[in-house]
Amino acid sequence: MPSSKEYLEFILEQLSDLEEITYRYMMGEYVIYYRKKVIGGIYDDRFLIKVTNASKNLLSDAKLELPYERGSKMILIDDPENKEQYRELFEKMYEELPAPKVKKKKAVKK
Repeated sequence: MPSSKEYLEFILEQLSDLEEITYRYMMGEYVIYYRKKVIGGIYDDRFLIKVTNASKNLLSDAKLELPYERGSKMILIDDPENKEQYRELFEKMYEELPAPKVKKKKAVKK
């Protein structure tokens, strides 16, 4: 079941205190970026974030769930209305996340 635009808008509102939150629609789901790094996503109307040392430490009781079949487990944010947790969590996670991949320009044939 694809995620709804309404749930995306709800999550974006919860993240509105953070700067540089963007998203990309991909195969019925939404990938969430923080300062150009993938922080998590919305899968089947569930807000899931990547597992990092910071996210494991700050959300030690959180459940791990698969975003999709054969995906890597991610942390379920089961209380998305707790806006206060996001700034500290995302700032600490940001340092641990890989840099965005630089896309190579395709050669143009003449």
